[in-house]
Amino acid sequence: MKLTDLIKKLGAFEPDGYPFLSLYIDARADSTGRDNFQIWLKKQLSEKAELYKNNEEEAGRFDRTVEKINNFVDEEVDPQANGIAIFASLGDSEFFEAIQFSVAVEESKIFNFDRPHIFPLAKIIGQNPKYAVLWADTNKADIYVFGGENHIRADRDADPKVENIQNTVTNRTSVGGWSQARYQRHIENYHLQHAKEVVSEVETIMSKLSIDHLILCGDESTIMPTLRPQLPKALEEKVIGTLNISQYDSIDEIREKTRGLFDKDHAERDKKQVERVLDAANSAAAVGTLGLEDTLKALSNGQVQELVLSADFETIDYKPASVEKILNDYAPGEDQSSVDTMPIVYNVGEIADELITRAINSDAKIIFIDDPSLLEEVGGVGAVLRYNMNATAS
Repeated sequence: MKLTDLIKKLGAFEPDGYPFLSLYIDARADSTGRDNFQIWLKKQLSEKAELYKNNEEEAGRFDRTVEKINNFVDEEVDPQANGIAIFASLGDSEFFEAIQFSVAVEESKIFNFDRPHIFPLAKIIGQNPKYAVLWADTNKADIYVFGGENHIRADRDADPKVENIQNTVTNRTSVGGWSQARYQRHIENYHLQHAKEVVSEVETIMSKLSIDHLILCGDESTIMPTLRPQLPKALEEKVIGTLNISQYDSIDEIREKTRGLFDKDHAERDKKQVERVLDAANSAAAVGTLGLEDTLKALSNGQVQELVLSADFETIDYKPASVEKILNDYAPGEDQSSVDTMPIVYNVGEIADELITRAINSDAKIIFIDDPSLLEEVGGVGAVLRYNMNATAS
């Protein structure tokens, strides 16, 4: 199941009055190369068991759920996984979903809500978007795609190299006079034709896979002066940097080096994205919202094009009474929500999940801002709108 489909399934879970466990586990090996998340998991589940010891029925449900969790951890966890998410209901539905990640979960946490907690899962997807890497020299090129759902899942066999291009090998030789000049032009034409072919293939792949970021790699003194001028403006605008990388670097080395550059650029993109929201909200057309309450209204109307929110949901600030009124004003089924049961307005995790669910259901792009200070003055939430209208209930 695709991760976005899993989020929709989790968001559509109708609370049934029983607790729902959402576990996010940092499964990275320690400094000795050993997994130790099992110790954390055992301790957390033991503490949660105390909540049900005075209710025989719920204690039995909890024990059966813990058995499923332990069976999955003992029998199905890939040793190479760096993160795990488990979603399990104590209710009659016996809902159970588990997923493993090649990327790390920032911090192991267990949530005990009345419904699945989807914010951390959405953040994992949002913070690991697809980006393309082009390594090229004068006669060959490799195109890689890192990130995205196929490379977040630890149980997916996804090869990041999507294209290899080989053209005529050109070596400089010593000839004299006019022949040397003619030969040099001949070589340069080969290099130019190779560069055009490579750029065309990159453009096709990025368009087909909806990739917004490109990193160029190779010898900056040889191929880049020929390759870079061939990039059309739309593609040039997606270049976030260049790296000198040897053709002998492994895929893991290329991934690590380019990810470092990607993360460095990400901080600058966050600042620009917040400025975009502020500009949209303050424009004469008022095609933006600031604050959770106005953004929730716009999401319920299906107005939101880009939902921008703090990556730490605990920093999101709002007035519970105002949020409760908004949720009551919009009829279930007409508000971009997936369930009839209202979230608990005093639980910031459930309200953050509600934003995510309504954004996904209205095909809005979700952008997480790592630096909480950038959105602090607006309560951690804002949006760019598709169109402006007064957000009122239908």
